[in-house]
Amino acid sequence: MKIAVIGSGTMGNGIAHVFAQNGFEVALIDVSQEALTKAVTTIGKNLDRMITKGTVTEDEKAQTLQRITSYTALQQGVQEADLVIEAATENVEIKMDLFRQLEEFTKPGCILASNTSSISITKIASVTKRPDKVIGMHFMNPVPVMKLVEVIRGYSTSNEVTEQIIDLSKQLGKIPAEANDYPGFVANRILMPMINEAIYTLFEGVAGVEEIDTIMKLGMAHPMGPLQLADFIGLDVCLSILRVLHDGFGQPKYAPCPLLVNMVQAGHKGVKTGQGFYSYTHGTKDLVVADTFKK
Repeated sequence: MKIAVIGSGTMGNGIAHVFAQNGFEVALIDVSQEALTKAVTTIGKNLDRMITKGTVTEDEKAQTLQRITSYTALQQGVQEADLVIEAATENVEIKMDLFRQLEEFTKPGCILASNTSSISITKIASVTKRPDKVIGMHFMNPVPVMKLVEVIRGYSTSNEVTEQIIDLSKQLGKIPAEANDYPGFVANRILMPMINEAIYTLFEGVAGVEEIDTIMKLGMAHPMGPLQLADFIGLDVCLSILRVLHDGFGQPKYAPCPLLVNMVQAGHKGVKTGQGFYSYTHGTKDLVVADTFKK
């Protein structure tokens, strides 16, 4: 089975890594050659970490990297694929445009999957002539480490395709969990309101950044507090998903906190910009509360 992954960012390179490590030939596609070069370097570094831990050998690293071929032309990258996984920006128009092109460029039997964390699989599938072969494969970040794959059935996704993707996820050493296609699916329908509520708790002065995260980590056994997690996800991504939930359900409980909106508009998007609820000017290991939120 040949795999094509569209998008070489954090999620795309992680998905390509996992498939290649498990013996699949992978076409990694991005419009930017620079982004592709960076992605392959990142995969190499992640494999080096695994070598240090003794989970991968030097030979296995070399074989994994050999199975990945980079493409800047979409048609060239997907034409031989049996499964395409789209991991582009979390934007409905970009995704729908890609799936229109995939309908044209891929083999008729090719399964088309999206790594979207919130956008309707049914809506994406509607621009193709094979909605039965369109499915969601929502991997978690960091992909090589996290075990879950949220498998999302669109309204028309066939049982056969769903079973194939569940089996394939298991071949990658992942644990698939099936969900139906409603806004936010399961993961983000539950996670994003919690993050939003944590931001409201800060916004309303109930407690500070560190205190909110400490209470959730120690009291609820969460490995990372909700505000730190929001920084890692990207505050712009959190805002986008909350808007999908708010539009999809029409309920005020999903409305994004004004503080989140302001932070994104100010360009403070978390780890990716070096500033969110915490400051990351010295890296991500030391948690330093951003000056805006210091008491």
